[in-house]
Amino acid sequence: MSLIEAIRYTEILMGLAFMQQSIEHLRSFRNEQLIFLARLILSLLLVAGIQTSWVTGLLLLSALAMLHRFQGPYNGGSDRMGLLVLCCLLLSDIAPTQYWQEVAFGYLAIQLVLSYFISGWVKIINPDWRSGQALTDVFQFSSYPVSESLRSLATYPRVMFVSSWYVMLFEILFPLALLNQYSLIIMLIVTASFHFANACLFGLNRFFWIWLSAYPSIIWFQQRLFVTM
Repeated sequence: MSLIEAIRYTEILMGLAFMQQSIEHLRSFRNEQLIFLARLILSLLLVAGIQTSWVTGLLLLSALAMLHRFQGPYNGGSDRMGLLVLCCLLLSDIAPTQYWQEVAFGYLAIQLVLSYFISGWVKIINPDWRSGQALTDVFQFSSYPVSESLRSLATYPRVMFVSSWYVMLFEILFPLALLNQYSLIIMLIVTASFHFANACLFGLNRFFWIWLSAYPSIIWFQQRLFVTM
C-alpha cells in the first residue's frame, strides 16, 4: 500500500466514523445540532475526496468547538483517537515534503501500536486483571448496556480469567505484528474483532470505527519499515 493510498483510505474511514457520530446528535440541542450538522457535511466532503486539506482543517476546528461545548472529549478514548487521526491527516496533507508527510503519518501508526501495548501493560500489572476479577466487575457493575443474559457470564470465573488473559496478551504483543505482513493482518483481524465485540456487548461502537480508520497507517508503516531495512 502506497502512502497516498493509505492516507486516502484513512480519510474515507475517518469520514465514515465522523458521519456515524454526527448522525447520533442531529436530534440533540440546537447548538449541538449545528456543530454536528457541519461536521456531517464536512465528513461527506472528506469521503468524496473534495479539497481534503481544507476539509480536515475545518473538521479540526469543529473538533475544537466540540471540546469547548462538552468541556473535553466527552466520549473519552474514541474522541482522543479521532483527534489524533485528524491531526496526523492534516499534518500529512500540509507537509512541505514527502519526508515530513511520512513522519506525520508514521506517527499515527506508532501511536496506534502504543495504544494497544500500553493498554495491555496497564492491565497485566493489575492483579485484578490477571485474576479475571476486573472483567468480572465490568460485566457485573458496568453502566454499559449489557443485557442480563450477558451479565450472567460474570458467574463463570474461568471464562472471565481466560478472556482477561486473551485481551491482555494480544494487546501487549501487538508490536510483534510489525514483524511481517501476515502477522500484521492476523493481529488487525484480532483487534478489529475485539472492538466489534465491545460494540456489540457494551455499545462502544465509536471505538470500532475510529480505531479501524487508523489501520491503513500501520499497514503502510509496516511495509515502509521493510523497505527502509
